[in-house]
Amino acid sequence: MISKEEFLALYQKYLDGECSPAEKELLAAYRDDMQLPDDVWTEDDTDPLEVRTRIWQKLSESRQETTVLMPKRTSYRWLWAAAALVGIAVLAGLLFMQPAKTNNIADVVSSKNGTKILPGSNKAYLTLANGNKIVLDDAKNGQLAAGAGVKVSKAANGLVVYKFDRKPNEQGQAAIPQINTITTPRGGQYQVVLEDGTKVQLNAASSIKFPEYFTGANREIELNGEAYFEVAKDKAHPFIVKANGTQVQVFGTHFNINAYTDNPDITTTLLEGSVKMSKGSAAVMLLPGQEGTVSQNGSSIKVQKADVEANMAWINGFFIFHDQSIINIMKQVSRWYDVDIEYQDTQVQENEFGGTISKYKDIKELLDNIKLTGSIHYKIEGRRVIIMK
Repeated sequence: MISKEEFLALYQKYLDGECSPAEKELLAAYRDDMQLPDDVWTEDDTDPLEVRTRIWQKLSESRQETTVLMPKRTSYRWLWAAAALVGIAVLAGLLFMQPAKTNNIADVVSSKNGTKILPGSNKAYLTLANGNKIVLDDAKNGQLAAGAGVKVSKAANGLVVYKFDRKPNEQGQAAIPQINTITTPRGGQYQVVLEDGTKVQLNAASSIKFPEYFTGANREIELNGEAYFEVAKDKAHPFIVKANGTQVQVFGTHFNINAYTDNPDITTTLLEGSVKMSKGSAAVMLLPGQEGTVSQNGSSIKVQKADVEANMAWINGFFIFHDQSIINIMKQVSRWYDVDIEYQDTQVQENEFGGTISKYKDIKELLDNIKLTGSIHYKIEGRRVIIMK
């Protein structure tokens, strides 16, 4: 077992490209030592700001703890999975994390195992109002585009930032801002900082449409898919997210919206502040720790205690399933690994599972963990995963 200080020093050495093969093995094996003794992690480690800074700067995707996914009917076997989650709780938290870097420890392990289907990474497409497209994962740091006083740039840490230089109607600038779109493909994720300072992290197969700058009484954008928001506070100008007929209005808060069109429901999970969720004539207020759910084809909004751990797992680098059907699990797998899913028979689709695994593991390791339950088998043909009994 290595100490916290030894791990941080070794991980920094890895980032600097100075690790020996033996040290890389030790670093990759660290996932087996995540449950450190109490005298190693002090109470100071639970300070949110200190944890946020250290985790992003030092640990990033090193949180590779893996547990077997358990069928719903074998709930007692969940005990050790839950214990493993306690070991990573301090590290993961519900922090707004930067998108994962591609040169992480998961890549080292994957290359050793000879995998062919790798997890997703930071990639997206910026479509400007004039139709020009910029591939963001390939774009160099520095200024990407400029026009009408608006500069679009990519910072050293990969964030795409929009800055508005002049007020509307000055120096011939159009009064109506142009609409841009950022789209993540399957196997992609990305984070952008809007002109007002609002941070948006997009999950795979998602997109947002937003103006170069906000005008009028509201700050309004459109979402398709899933995104996590940290909205800049501005009481005079509510921030509104429209997603598949549903509207979420906030002034400054942290929340997640899952609005994939292939899901039956649209779900808003609130972490901080308060939001108003509405669809048609129905409207509800959400409090921290609550989620609002509305059917894609309905208007009644159900408010209940949120499964925050599972709903926010994608932000923290994990898949977490609590009695989820194999269909819902494979939807997430399909988006993140950019694969198609095929079921050999309908009976296998009735299975439910629970557990947690790093989303930076290779797809075979994830599928093998589900296979260990004895409920399903699988085979991979190209980029198609076939699920069978």
